[in-house]
Amino acid sequence: MLPYKVTICGLRELSEVVPSGISHVISILDPDYPYPPELEIIDSSRREQFSFEDVVVPEEGQKIPERADIKRLLDWGRGLLLGGEETHLLVHCHAGVSRSTAATAILMLENNPCLEAEVFQEISRLRPRNWPNSRMVEIADALLGCQGRFIAELKRHHARTAVQNPELAELIRLHGRAHEVPD
Repeated sequence: MLPYKVTICGLRELSEVVPSGISHVISILDPDYPYPPELEIIDSSRREQFSFEDVVVPEEGQKIPERADIKRLLDWGRGLLLGGEETHLLVHCHAGVSRSTAATAILMLENNPCLEAEVFQEISRLRPRNWPNSRMVEIADALLGCQGRFIAELKRHHARTAVQNPELAELIRLHGRAHEVPD
């Protein structure tokens, strides 16, 4: 769904993934988390770092994904379109489950308007264990003019994922995102 190869992973997988021809990186890390040294072999002009926590409801003292973050993600993604087929983008967060999958879905949807269901199918193909961050998707829905379609499809995706992977759904529920898990 993008004109270049995409890999999604978590921090523990970086040492395995980086040597596989990665050309560009989107890192989404918790605030004050050190930049992974494995990624420093990639030119700094080909790396973009975001710093916010994997939360969907603002709480005091937490840095959450904001509109400016998602706008910057979209802007940076547009620049990748100029790179050609040799581009291999790595999108990672801490576990490779929530922020990185949401970021990848956002980039895919911008390049495939109105194909929300197909975007989440592709996310599941690329990263079978996934639970995209709903706050990031909500912001992107507004920025991309989806009029709620992206959000609605994410809810359907979360419902399917909860049935297919109840352990992941329970983990999401326990980490303050119970409202994302259907009853």
